[in-house]
Amino acid sequence: MASERNTRQRQAIRDALAVAARPLSPKEILDTAQGTVTGIGIATVYRTLKLLADEGLVDTVDIPGESPRFELSGKGHHHHFYCRGCTGVFEVEGCPGDFAGLVPGGFQLDGHELVLFGLCRGCSDGGR
Repeated sequence: MASERNTRQRQAIRDALAVAARPLSPKEILDTAQGTVTGIGIATVYRTLKLLADEGLVDTVDIPGESPRFELSGKGHHHHFYCRGCTGVFEVEGCPGDFAGLVPGGFQLDGHELVLFGLCRGCSDGGR
């Protein structure tokens, strides 16, 4: 029974990420997963996220000055928008391009992260 419960909890966490279609905090994942699996707690969410990340099924999204968010892996290269109003993190499709010209002489670029900051549609005056 414990194994079945663990499987249900794990699936509820993956489903929460899939339904949201955006990076979620562990608390947001917990709130969603509790609607599917009773008795799930925040420790289970953290433990499961670590396991899923170790298996390459979940990616960590780091926002400067914020706790990490999590999203399903396999989405390809993309960036994120952080809303200063609701603290939600949203996916941004596309990339502005080559950053090699910004790299100091003699340095070698092997990747980049880009986070946009502002207000989402729900928090901005224009979205009401």
